[in-house]
Amino acid sequence: MKPRILIFEDENAIAENLKYALKSEGFHCEHVSTAQAGLDAFSNGEFDLILLDVGLPDLSGFDVCRKIREKSRIPVFFLTARASEIDKILGLELGADDYMTKPFSPRELTARIRAFFRRFQQGSSDAGTATAASSEANSAVSKLKRFTILSERFAIQFDGHDLELRRYEFGILAYLLGNPGRVYSRAQIMEAVWEDPDMSLERTIDTHIKVIRSKIGEHSQEEFIITHRGIGYSMKDPA
Repeated sequence: MKPRILIFEDENAIAENLKYALKSEGFHCEHVSTAQAGLDAFSNGEFDLILLDVGLPDLSGFDVCRKIREKSRIPVFFLTARASEIDKILGLELGADDYMTKPFSPRELTARIRAFFRRFQQGSSDAGTATAASSEANSAVSKLKRFTILSERFAIQFDGHDLELRRYEFGILAYLLGNPGRVYSRAQIMEAVWEDPDMSLERTIDTHIKVIRSKIGEHSQEEFIITHRGIGYSMKDPA
């Protein structure tokens, strides 16, 4: 069965380009131009992924994402002209799975979507590099007793609290936990966590690290992820 994608986009030209690119790759698409129409379609239909514009005419895409996350963990990709770091962080904190700024390449978007479905909708036997990262991190649970890695559901707990990590956040934190004290470059992290590392910029790591720190910071003031300027990141070595 073709994956079903719901597109929230008020600019018809962009929507038509998206639909053409996605249908050419075998996806089934439904397009809405307002937030309310999209929320109604989401409530009445079954979809596998949502493409969500932030600048909708009746309601912010951020607010739409909040409403969707109250009911579902369906993958959400933001498509927006708002390229500031704070907007990207907000989108990720709200539970978005990816964030692309306009203008963007429909070919890159479809590649990211294909990669997403390959990693997370083909079953545990094809779970991708996030599984490998979590397996490596399992050896660190005894060293960092405040972190517990639940690899079967791609989750990490801190002091018994679920950090509610998105897929890249989980992969990054699991990878760092796998070898506390070791410094990893951004390129190394992307190679380990992203299935298609060439599809994203290395600075994307910085945005995800900020979100991870924020989520840990809700439970502790201690800094666990160390920044090594000009090099990369490491997990604090408890020893």
